[in-house]
Amino acid sequence: MATTVLLVEDDAAIRDMLSFSLKQAGFNCEPTRDAEQGLEWLKNQQPDMILLDWMLPGIDGIEFIRRLRANEFWSSIPVIMLTAKGESEDMVKGLSVGADDYINKPFSPPELVARIKAVLRRCRTPDDDGQKLQSGTLVLDTKSHRVTVNSSRVDLGPTEFRLLHFFMKNPDRAYNRSQLLDFVWGDTVYIEERTVDVHIRRLRKALEPTEHDALIQTVRGVGYRFSAD
Repeated sequence: MATTVLLVEDDAAIRDMLSFSLKQAGFNCEPTRDAEQGLEWLKNQQPDMILLDWMLPGIDGIEFIRRLRANEFWSSIPVIMLTAKGESEDMVKGLSVGADDYINKPFSPPELVARIKAVLRRCRTPDDDGQKLQSGTLVLDTKSHRVTVNSSRVDLGPTEFRLLHFFMKNPDRAYNRSQLLDFVWGDTVYIEERTVDVHIRRLRKALEPTEHDALIQTVRGVGYRFSAD
């Protein structure tokens, strides 16, 4: 079955071009003109990926992602933001609210297709034959793709889920940013090392209400580790 991509783009010319390019690459593309139409489409179907323009009329891309990550049924859908904003702080803002990748306009269709495939690969649920990982009351279930504390759900985006999964499988060992990129994101030229820090902050923020954020420790001069001590 073809991978379904929900495209949220208000510029008709860009929307048509992207839709054509994605279909040519073998994807099933569902084009929508704004966030409201995209959210309405999501009520009845779930895509494998969302391509989201930052500058949208009404609800912008940032608010769209916030709503996506706050919804139990949509929170695990990977998102690539499309934007003309090229400043470093804009990239960090997009990643901080829940985007999994960030592409600056203009870009070529082959680059976009490669980025989509890379994000889909690294956002797949880890294949551990339904394995559950546990640290105290924190439980990660790869079969249901859920993280719970005392049976209460912890909302994580797909990248944070993979990051926590890797940490819980490899506790009490420090990893630098380059190693985390290789193990969690995979061997790709598209991700910068500072992206790791953004996702670490998102993971800690998600774990903070249950006081499990301290499990993700900063190792000065090295990187990060997961430890219950």
